Amino acid sequence: MNNWIIHKGKEAKMNTTKILDCTLRDGGYINNWKFGGRTIKSIISNLEDAGVDIIECGFIRKEDHSSDSSVFSSMEQVADIIAPKKANISYAIMIEQHNHVDKLIPENDGNGADIIRITFRRKEWEEAKVAIKHLICKGYKVCVQPVGTVTYDDESLLKLIKDVNQIKPYAFYLVDTLGVMYRHDMRRFFYLIDNNLSKEICLGFHSHNNLQMSFANAQEMMRLAKQRSIIVDTSCYGMGRGVGNLATELFADYVNKTIEYRYALTPILNIVDKYLMPVYAEQRWGYDLPYFLAATVKCHPNYAAYLMKKDTIGIEKIERILSLIPVEERNEYNSVLIEQLYLNFQNCDVNDETAYVKLRNMILGKEVVVLGSGSSIIKYASVICETSKDKFVISINYINDIYKTDALFISNDKRLNSIEWDEDKYVLVTSNLSHEVKNALVFNYSALLGEGEESDNSGAMLIRILQKAGAKKIYLAGFDGFDVNASENYAVESFKKTIDNDTALRKNLCISKQLKLALSGVDYEFITPTRYEV
Repeated sequence: MNNWIIHKGKEAKMNTTKILDCTLRDGGYINNWKFGGRTIKSIISNLEDAGVDIIECGFIRKEDHSSDSSVFSSMEQVADIIAPKKANISYAIMIEQHNHVDKLIPENDGNGADIIRITFRRKEWEEAKVAIKHLICKGYKVCVQPVGTVTYDDESLLKLIKDVNQIKPYAFYLVDTLGVMYRHDMRRFFYLIDNNLSKEICLGFHSHNNLQMSFANAQEMMRLAKQRSIIVDTSCYGMGRGVGNLATELFADYVNKTIEYRYALTPILNIVDKYLMPVYAEQRWGYDLPYFLAATVKCHPNYAAYLMKKDTIGIEKIERILSLIPVEERNEYNSVLIEQLYLNFQNCDVNDETAYVKLRNMILGKEVVVLGSGSSIIKYASVICETSKDKFVISINYINDIYKTDALFISNDKRLNSIEWDEDKYVLVTSNLSHEVKNALVFNYSALLGEGEESDNSGAMLIRILQKAGAKKIYLAGFDGFDVNASENYAVESFKKTIDNDTALRKNLCISKQLKLALSGVDYEFITPTRYEV
């Protein structure tokens, strides 16, 4: 039976939708959950003032707890940050089945979290069932949250729902882990679940915004849920890994205007302005091409992110590699698998003995200047020009009008497609390129790779070629390294793109390792500043 109210002169359905804000938990993937102790308490206080129905405080895991983190090791620590609890507000915490922390959760004494959300993979369901029953017996409301619910086939999902009906938890969740749902998908899953899940069990919805459909899908669930209570997960400013989540302020405003006024927006906006915007300035989230690509082929977004960060292949090749991922490997990220698929796709062995002989003759008795694409090649032009006199000059993946270069080195299709060069200039290429380069010296790609991340760094690959070809000494310019300020990273305008601090630090660390390996036994000198530690 539907309940209705009259609000501001219009007929509206009595709101059975609850908002669960997961900023401190899902948002923590952005800043490693290090919000700061005062900030955590202030975020909770503001969410209370906003009237948010359920506040998720973070994770409980088996690890040391810091007072600045929203990852806890005990329920007592959770109780400390939510005291005093506010009436009519519920407080939640998430545990992951693979961490087996359910046995560490004490009886519910009313001081800690009211709700425990337990997330699990398919293979963990039998263990998760036991944990859920124990937690219910301990007095908690339990949310059952299967990872990647939308990847279940109908038979598997119905079997899961049948088990859930017997356990009678507080809520069962539709979790769009990969962010692949459109509204017609929402309708299909909703009807399947709604017609089979016990009516006293709430239906929750947790989405990732890969296709920018989180808001539309939440609205669709609200429209369909005529006789069922639902919980919609949100986070302030959509804070969350990659593209993020449905924004709390956006959904709260929608509920206020379409059902009834329940939520104060100003406290939520205060959270965004005071605490989240500084984080956003350092490490952004929101619509992102890798996550869209991942959603189109229904695979874990880290696969696409890995290939995009390589910055060596175009979108067409990225799509082709993603399509090669076995269906059974798509839901969870396998770093070893994607690395192997990438290398296999790139690898095309050739006999490069003749290429080395020709290059050896070109640089015989000469020192070599290698021009990277860092912005320092503009700032230190006079130094580079002076150093380059009577030396063999090679530029990497671009042509700069400032310098007279003897050769161009190209190691990936993305750069090849953006370069025009004089036909009388020597061109050195690696064997992974998809297009033949006329009169080029082709070197075996797989033989030039380093070890680990950034193993196909162009600078390190060229250094290996020059070492084998007998270069007398190598001078390096434009090997600047990476900074969060995109304008500082490249001299070439088309190469510039935003990068967060963590990614910049990791790239600098990994490329330093590749250059160190390549320069071992080489007489070299950096003639422009570098962030790489070699």
